[in-house]
Amino acid sequence: MDEQRWTAVDEWLTSVVKPGASLQAALQASEDAGLPPIQVSAPQGKLLHLLARMVGARTILEVGTLGGYSTMWLALALPEGGRLVTLDVDARHAAVASRNFQQAGLQAVVEVLVGPAADTMPDLLRRGAGPFDLVFIDADKPGTADYFDWAVQLARPGSVIVVDNVVRNGALIDVEPDDANAAGMRRFVERMAGDGRVSATVIQTVGAKGYDGFALAIVG
Repeated sequence: MDEQRWTAVDEWLTSVVKPGASLQAALQASEDAGLPPIQVSAPQGKLLHLLARMVGARTILEVGTLGGYSTMWLALALPEGGRLVTLDVDARHAAVASRNFQQAGLQAVVEVLVGPAADTMPDLLRRGAGPFDLVFIDADKPGTADYFDWAVQLARPGSVIVVDNVVRNGALIDVEPDDANAAGMRRFVERMAGDGRVSATVIQTVGAKGYDGFALAIVG
């Protein structure tokens, strides 16, 4: 079974999951703006949505906005009065995402912060923006270990942290990977595994996004 088959299955599953019109419009707007097509797939987005509902998340932090597609899946899971903070280093990405949130009627729910997460996450902690019930990390891979550490500090006992793109087409197991992204994810997984503040695992996945995986951790 190859990637073409995985992609075909994801396409069929997307037709079953049926993302709403606002989500489809956000994908199109991101494509029209020339953003890279690296957002989560629809089945992955729905998984994030369900996880947020399962934990009863009222506050969500996302690290890595891109065009706001995953942000919207998460925001649509929030109850009345819930809020979501999303971080991106690229002002152009943030502008596209903000327009998508406006079109979806989510502008009052989502706050977009522009700047390196290494700066914005400790700033959130300093100003008491947490705790967040769920954190989704999908940003630059070399910095993920540090983002995870800040995420735990911005969480509470019982909070859930999801980290995307962990397996890197299997390069995760290379002791000294040539790719900086794979090296960053190996460093993150090793740090997470030794972090007594969380209980965590990594799940491998295949689909339209290729062979990869995600980490799932609970704080406390």
